[in-house]
Amino acid sequence: MAELNVNIGKLALKNPVMTASGTFGYGIEYADFMDISRLGGIFVKGTTIQPREGNAYPRMAETPSGMLNAVGLQNKGAHYFAEHIYPEIKDIDTNMIVNVSGSSIETYVECAEKIAELDQIPAIELNISCPNVKQGGMAFGVTCAGASEVVKAVRKVYPKTMIVKLSPNVTDITEIARAVEAEGADSVSLINTMLGMAVDVEKRKPILSTVTGGLSGPCVKPIAVRMVWQTYKAVKIPIIGLGGIATWKDAMEFILAGATAIQIGTYNFVDPTAGIQVIDGLNEYCDRHGVKSITELIGALHH
Repeated sequence: MAELNVNIGKLALKNPVMTASGTFGYGIEYADFMDISRLGGIFVKGTTIQPREGNAYPRMAETPSGMLNAVGLQNKGAHYFAEHIYPEIKDIDTNMIVNVSGSSIETYVECAEKIAELDQIPAIELNISCPNVKQGGMAFGVTCAGASEVVKAVRKVYPKTMIVKLSPNVTDITEIARAVEAEGADSVSLINTMLGMAVDVEKRKPILSTVTGGLSGPCVKPIAVRMVWQTYKAVKIPIIGLGGIATWKDAMEFILAGATAIQIGTYNFVDPTAGIQVIDGLNEYCDRHGVKSITELIGALHH
């Protein structure tokens, strides 16, 4: 059996396979179907300092080879998470990582501070691809200045592993990756959803209440792999790759392109046990190729 363990900064993972925020609840919902402690990590759903209702329905639409969503970070807030959800998940034997969002620098900082108090949460994933109301509706993650500003502010208050989730809706993702690395990000995860839209032709109106939404699923995988490959050449910090991963083969594409670890997102809705199957598939692949440790394969396309 190959060694599948990898490190994201100080964060030790038993294997590189994790579940993406917003696609796996808080993990506990799936405990009846599978041994969730086999996963390298679970990114719990997006958390903000204040409770959020999310967007009006309809906020999901199926598309060829993927889906559009505009859920809008519906959650009960960081204080509710700390009091009610954290006690239920803190003893799960894997890395429980909280996806932190905000609508302003101050709310990102407040949320990160609250999560930092929780001993058994070893890392946060800073979601900088969400609209920032104070910047006139622009997202933090689409400019180097915006990305730098939020990462710098959170770094001051958050001492543990900080992973920054990057938006693909940019001209050059490597510039944003370099900017957040310079401000102290321990790792970057990419990609978040692509901006997309679907139309109901009979009603002659957009399907989503918000008109546009985030496109995810197999249709975005080639773009995600390309962005991971580009980013690997641009930064020194580890990369977590995601976007359309359904099988071990998909995961291996990301690892060879430069990802130290991966997240499975949309495919969890198709098969919640996909992560376990990917772990087994990576093991078999390494054995078949005589690979002793999966770390030998990270970024192998570049060597």
